[in-house]
Formats: sequence, structure tokens, C-alpha cells
Amino acid sequence: MSIFTGFMVYVIVWWLVLFTVLPFGNRAPESVEPGHAESAPERPRLWLKAGITTAIATLIWGGIYWIIAADLITFRS
Repeated sequence: MSIFTGFMVYVIVWWLVLFTVLPFGNRAPESVEPGHAESAPERPRLWLKAGITTAIATLIWGGIYWIIAADLITFRS
């Protein structure tokens, strides 16, 4: 796997994990302020979710890299 391919696989895995992690722990506020959506989370904690996403994506990417480097799956004939 080239550096560019590895980076692109990591980016795709990171975004997939982010969209999986985003809904965790969200609660709608009890009193909605004027101009805010009723479904907007009270405390989104995006930095925490970005850190969790990075850790999980790194583990998944490491597994993908190991599978490709060990020739368990090959994309060449």
C-alpha cells in the first residue's frame, strides 16, 4: 500500500467512524432558546468525539493495513 493510498483509506475510515460516533450521548435541551432547532443537542462535545473517532479509526486502519500487508487480501492478480 502506498502512502497516498494508506492516507486515503484512513480518511475514509475516519469519516465513517465519525458519523457512527456523532449520535452517542446527544440529548435535546428541555427548554429551547428562540432561534435554535428543537433537535439541536445541548452539549455536542465535538472535540471529545473527534478524539474517540481518531482512536477507533487508527485501530481499524491498522487492521486493514495488516490484512493488506500480510497478503490475506490482494488487489493484484
